[in-house]
Amino acid sequence: MPHPALSSDHTAVITGGASGIGLAAAMRFANFGMNVCIADVDAAKLKDAATKLSEIAKGGAAAIMSTTVDVSNFDDVAKLEHEVRSRFGGTDVLMNNAGISPGSSIFGPRENWERLINVNLWGIINGTQAFGPNMVARGRPGLIINTGSKQGITTPPGNPAYNVSKAGVKAFTEALQHELRNTDKCKITAHLLIPGFVFTGLTAGNRTEKPAAAWTPEQTVDFMLGRIEAGDFYILCPDNDVPRALDERRMLWAAGDIVENRPPLSRWHPDYAEAFAAFVKGN
Repeated sequence: MPHPALSSDHTAVITGGASGIGLAAAMRFANFGMNVCIADVDAAKLKDAATKLSEIAKGGAAAIMSTTVDVSNFDDVAKLEHEVRSRFGGTDVLMNNAGISPGSSIFGPRENWERLINVNLWGIINGTQAFGPNMVARGRPGLIINTGSKQGITTPPGNPAYNVSKAGVKAFTEALQHELRNTDKCKITAHLLIPGFVFTGLTAGNRTEKPAAAWTPEQTVDFMLGRIEAGDFYILCPDNDVPRALDERRMLWAAGDIVENRPPLSRWHPDYAEAFAAFVKGN
């Protein structure tokens, strides 16, 4: 059975909702007959997205809300929560999805680090702290879905600030679910969405055509909804190139760096190349 929060006339709020995975989720929620609020920093994309959502929403434009919000600013997010509560009575589904990836290096521009962590990590903390208490207090079944990344688990070289932000999202969402399940009469559950390679504005670069290896945002959201229905906390998405079995071996190897006292990121260390290749094959 679909999760009871995903019901007609219930309300979903999606940050980063003007495009990509966020918009795909908003479209699915609107198709369920839900009220939908999308928040984003891109006003032009928000306008276009709101028009698309209004065309399919059961209640038309009256069921759709779009607001320009900087998720790194708690006051902005708290204002959004109040506005959603005033218009729709409260929030049943919160999808903290807004994220950026401007690139970073250990000794690179500090502003890249600050902006990336402020949006990717503090944005999720802000959303949860602004919306969560009233979601719990309503006493209704609800969902808090936080968008993480495989890079927050295996932490590959190349973009350390992004890895740090998404590792923080993983740790925060795990702690959140522990808190919720130990809160008396709480009917809210948390879930960590871990996308694979998804063709979005964040990953497209100069490409205009979806690479064969990538999933669409719609495929990712459909997979997410199926795993929520199954009760999963870790929603580990495959794609057209990397199956779950390979993701599992990569993640187990990353944890093994600590247990086996290997060098950090040994998967990319030439001395461990053969050992990693054998491990992936199950040898």
